[in-house]
Amino acid sequence: MKKILILALVMLSFAANSQIKKSNFSKNKKVYEVEKKKVVYQVFTRLFGNKNTTNKPWGTIAENGVGKFNDFTDTALTEIKDLGVTHIWYTGVPHHALVNDYTKYGISNDDPEVVKGRAGSPYAVKDYYNVNPDLAVDPAKRLEEFEALIARTHKHGLKVIIDIVPNHIARKYIGLTNPAGVRDFGADDNTNVEYDRNNNFYYIPGQHFQVPTSDSYQPLNGEANPLIDGTFDENPAKWTGNGSRMAKPDINDWYETVKVNYGIRPDGFKDFPELPDGFENNSYIDHFNFWKDKDVPSSWKKFRDIALYWTAKGVDGFRYDMAEMVPYEFWSFMNSSIKMKNPDAFLMAEVYNPKEYRNYIYKGKMDYLYDKVATYDKLKDIIQGKSNTDGLSDIQNSMADIEHHMLHFLDNHDEQRLASPEFAGSGENGKPLMVVSATIGSSPTMVYFGQEVGEAGNENGGFGTHSRTSIFDYVGVPNHQRWMNGGKFDGGQLSQSEKDLRDFYKRLLHFTLKSDALMGQFQEIQGINRHETANYDEKIYSYVRWSDAEKLIVVANFSKDHSCTFDLKIPADVVAKWQLHDGAYPVKDQLYGSTSTLKVTNGVGVLQVSIKGTESFIFKL
Repeated sequence: MKKILILALVMLSFAANSQIKKSNFSKNKKVYEVEKKKVVYQVFTRLFGNKNTTNKPWGTIAENGVGKFNDFTDTALTEIKDLGVTHIWYTGVPHHALVNDYTKYGISNDDPEVVKGRAGSPYAVKDYYNVNPDLAVDPAKRLEEFEALIARTHKHGLKVIIDIVPNHIARKYIGLTNPAGVRDFGADDNTNVEYDRNNNFYYIPGQHFQVPTSDSYQPLNGEANPLIDGTFDENPAKWTGNGSRMAKPDINDWYETVKVNYGIRPDGFKDFPELPDGFENNSYIDHFNFWKDKDVPSSWKKFRDIALYWTAKGVDGFRYDMAEMVPYEFWSFMNSSIKMKNPDAFLMAEVYNPKEYRNYIYKGKMDYLYDKVATYDKLKDIIQGKSNTDGLSDIQNSMADIEHHMLHFLDNHDEQRLASPEFAGSGENGKPLMVVSATIGSSPTMVYFGQEVGEAGNENGGFGTHSRTSIFDYVGVPNHQRWMNGGKFDGGQLSQSEKDLRDFYKRLLHFTLKSDALMGQFQEIQGINRHETANYDEKIYSYVRWSDAEKLIVVANFSKDHSCTFDLKIPADVVAKWQLHDGAYPVKDQLYGSTSTLKVTNGVGVLQVSIKGTESFIFKL
C-alpha cells in the first residue's frame, strides 16, 4: 500500500475521499497509509476440512466426520488467500459444550439435555482458555495445534479472527487450563441473591434449573445416553442466555447457555461508571485511560483478560456474538484494552438495532457492525421480488457517516444460504447482490465458505435443517467438498458452472482489494436513470464511486433472466466532480474486460449498456 509522509495533523472523515489509517513509523515520525478494502472469509472450522459425505441426520462424529485444524494446509491457505481474502474468521474455535467423550483428556462430558445438536453450539463456550477438542488430531495437544494454525495463517499473509461470545456461556463452564490467577465464571458468585454487581451470573434463588421439554423435540433425537435423565444439576437456577428469568426455560430459549451479568441490575439500571458526554469523539487511548482507575464489574475484567490472552497468542481480531445485549460501556473498556495491545486489531460485532449503531461504533469503539437490518435485508427482498432496487440508495445515504463501519455480507452461519431456494435460488442469481454488497461502500466484505461455489445448504443435519449449513451437527458441505477435492483444494470435482462462479468471486474480490475508488465517494445515479432513461428496468441498480485516482460506474441487473439495453446517464454534477470535458472517454469493465465509451455532451455523460440477467459491470474510466 502506498505510504505518504505528512507533517501536519490530518482531519479524518470516513466520508472523505479516501480512508487513511495512522500507524507508528518511528519515534519521531508518523506514516499515513491509504487503507484499502478488507475481505473476511468465514470458515466453520469443524466443517471446512471434513471429507465425509455421509450426512446422516443426527450422525455421530464417526459416522459423518469432522474437520481439523490441520486440514488448513499450506495449499488450502494459499487458495483462500488467492481468492482475494485478507482475514480468516475461524468460527467455533473456543471449547464449547458438545456430546462426545473426551474424559481421558480430563474433559467432562456435557449433558445432551443442555446441548443443541450433537456437535454443539459454538456459542455455548465451556472453556475460554482452550479450544474445541473435536478440531484436534490429538486432543491432548489441541491448543498447540491451534497455535500452529495461527502461525501457518500468518505465514500466508492472512489475519486471524476468532469468536468471543460475551452475553452468555455454557451452562457447565469448567476451565481446565486457566492461566495463573484466573478464576472460572461464577466461582466467586454470591448465589443467594438474584443480582450482585460482581456476580458473573443472575440467579433464581430457591429454585432448581429444570430441563426444557417439548412434544416435538428429544435430545439426540431420542437416542439413549446415560446423562439423559430429565435433570441437570444447577441449583439455584440461573437466567438463560437470551434473558429468560424462568427456572424452566422454553424450548425455544437459548437454554444451553446462561446470561452473563455486566453490572446491569434486573430493573435495567447501569451499576457502573458511564462515559462522559461527548466522549464518543475521543480516541481509544482516551477510553483506555478513562477506565484505568475505575471500579468495574468482575465480568468486564474476565472477558478483557480472555481477549488479551488470545491477542498475545497472535489472534488479530474478534467477532463478537450478539454484542448489543452487552452495554457499550463494557465495549469501550474491552476494545480500548485490545487496541492498546494491537492498534490494528479487527473488531466486528453483531448489532441489529440501527438506533444503537453509533453508540457501539463511537462509544463502544467497534470497528465494524453487521449491515444486516438494512443492506442485507434489502438485497434479499430485491432478489425475491418483494421490492425494487431504488431503496438501496436511501440506505447507503442514511448511513453516510458510519458506512465504513457497516460490514457487508450475504451468507453466514445464522442465515439461509445465498444459493438456497429460500434466498436467491442459485449462486448465479446471487452475483449482482455480491457486486453491490462488495462495492457500494468502503467497509469490509465477508464471504462464508462455500458461498463462492454456490453451496445451498440442502442437508438435514438433525438439529439443523436445510437452507442453513448446520452449526449444531456433524455434517459435510457438498459444494465446498467438491472444491476441496479430497484435500487437494484445487476444485477438481466442481462442475463448470461452480468453477465459473468461484472465478467470478475471485475477480470481484481481487478488484475490491486494490481499488482506490471503493474507499472514496459514493453517489447514486439510480434516480435520474429510473425517471429519464428508456428501457432502464426496475431490477437495474447503478451508482458511481470515485477517488482522485480512480472513477467507477457500477451497474447491476438483479433480474434472473431479463436482458436490457439502455443509455445510462451520468448526471452533470458527477461529470463536474470528475472534471470531465465534452468528449469521448473509454471505459473498461473490471470483472471481465469488456469495453465501452462514455460520451460527455454539454456536461452530461451517456454510456450505452447492454446487460444480461444477473450480470454486472464495474466500468473504470
